[in-house]
Amino acid sequence: MALRNVQISGTGQLVELSRRLNAAGGPRLKQNFARRIRRAGEPLKTDMQQTIRNLPINAEPRKAGSRGGASPTTRPLRAQIAEAVRLSVRTSGNPGARVWIDRSMLPSDLKFMPEAMNKSNGRIRHPTFGNKGRGGWVNQWTTPLWWEATIRRHTPRMQAEVARVLEDVRRQIT
Repeated sequence: MALRNVQISGTGQLVELSRRLNAAGGPRLKQNFARRIRRAGEPLKTDMQQTIRNLPINAEPRKAGSRGGASPTTRPLRAQIAEAVRLSVRTSGNPGARVWIDRSMLPSDLKFMPEAMNKSNGRIRHPTFGNKGRGGWVNQWTTPLWWEATIRRHTPRMQAEVARVLEDVRRQIT
């Protein structure tokens, strides 16, 4: 299951409001609108990052006789993914707020890891220590659908806040 971008928008209302903002010629009004929409989305972004950082990842027990040891990589997987969470706000075109994972911020071998971690079964399958040739493959498990669960927790608050912002701005331009 692919991670979907989160977009909070009442497209019809936001498009109409964006047109009125342009007609009113108020860049200050538009900046205020964008700032308040961004402020409405910040708690979701922060909670998303916190959720990723605290996401449990459990491994299957080692097989009898297998050798083990510390990971040869020191990259903090969850911290890297959390840092790639972004919030963007648009006031024209398709206005609204969007929370997404910027894959360009991730190393090439981790670009699809957020989707793998969010799968409905919670299974992350990967080669042992990244070695596809020898050593075999292992399964690790995490909380499934964490992205959607985090979004669901924030959706009512964000929708109420965006409606409040829309009403405030509508009052200013009418």
